[in-house]
Amino acid sequence: MGIYSCEAVLLSFGLKCPLVITGSHSHRRRIYHRIPILVENRRCSCRCSAARVAVVVEKEDTPRFNWADAGLNLTEEQDEAITRIPVKMSKRCQALMRQIICFSSDKGSFCDLLGAWVRRMSPIRADWLSLLKELKDLDSPFYIKVAEFSLLEDSFEANARDYTKIIHFYGKLNQVEEAERTLLAMKNRLFPIDQVTLTAMVQLYSKAGYHKLAEETFNEIKLLGEPLDNRSYGSMVMAYIRAGAPEKGEALLREMDSQEICAGREVYKALLRAYSMSGDAEGAKRVFDAVQIAGITPDVKLCGLLINAYSVLGQSQNARLAFENMRKAGIKATDKCVALVLAAYEKEEKLNEALGFLVELEKESVMVEKEASAVLAQWFKKLGVVEEVELVLREFSSSQSRPL
Repeated sequence: MGIYSCEAVLLSFGLKCPLVITGSHSHRRRIYHRIPILVENRRCSCRCSAARVAVVVEKEDTPRFNWADAGLNLTEEQDEAITRIPVKMSKRCQALMRQIICFSSDKGSFCDLLGAWVRRMSPIRADWLSLLKELKDLDSPFYIKVAEFSLLEDSFEANARDYTKIIHFYGKLNQVEEAERTLLAMKNRLFPIDQVTLTAMVQLYSKAGYHKLAEETFNEIKLLGEPLDNRSYGSMVMAYIRAGAPEKGEALLREMDSQEICAGREVYKALLRAYSMSGDAEGAKRVFDAVQIAGITPDVKLCGLLINAYSVLGQSQNARLAFENMRKAGIKATDKCVALVLAAYEKEEKLNEALGFLVELEKESVMVEKEASAVLAQWFKKLGVVEEVELVLREFSSSQSRPL
């Protein structure tokens, strides 16, 4: 009978347990060509102290995980955790959850525990999925161990999306090598590498700063010969933005538009922010117009990014115009937007125009709050007008203390 290492998931995921093979029973499990040895049953044994893969012949009386009653000698924390196990989970899953909560290496390795559970409970795919969901919701460190172990279990009936979920998990942690090992295991086990999986890799490479790899993976998606969806395009647009090449991202948006594929609001917002923060007002205006052409109604954040682009350049007239257009569209101005317009006036040293702007706001009952007041205070300090600074701060303080 065969024994394999759970925590390594047969080395496909590059973890630290060697593979252990024993026995001579005729039942053999399917194993893929990356692993040059056969695994013949579901028994699991970790030898985490070993530094390399080992093939060991063991006797049939090899000790298994000690599946003792998890309800004995509990700490207060363990007892409380057990009471929170969802009652809707199957009895199989509840039993394993109790064992996980009370897990101790004195009883055996964690993969021994999972192997014992499979032998005793004969779980089905629904049990695995329920267990994984609960562990993920709890942000449990055992989630990824169970997820990787399950991939080689016949009862889990693994599919391509199960591998993709693990890639996403590693992507959130910026663990590029682990994700690449998962992708390699997926290929070696003859699962199709489709657009969804490659898009996950684009996102992972992009967030980790491997912009060239993200672009190469995106090109692999194109070679699949399938129409690209908005997720794949959007992921690559975000990759270009992170790489400091928003113009390439904008070109992809135009390609999407030609194919009548609409990007999400967050993609437009990220591109607009990239142009805005760099002071590229023309680029920001193009994206802002594209947002409206795409049928997306601008909100105060998108409008604020356009105003900021003009503010960075000190184009007070354009900043004021964008501010007024926002209000005409029925969008309530925030103190941040007021502060950006004032900052644009400050860069052009247009104090009278700024004061006129504030008078107009006061007539329309728009209060100058903390951030805008700070811009004014800093400006007045530069001018050496101490009394005006004190007045602004006093007025702000009194406005904050007024009853609503």
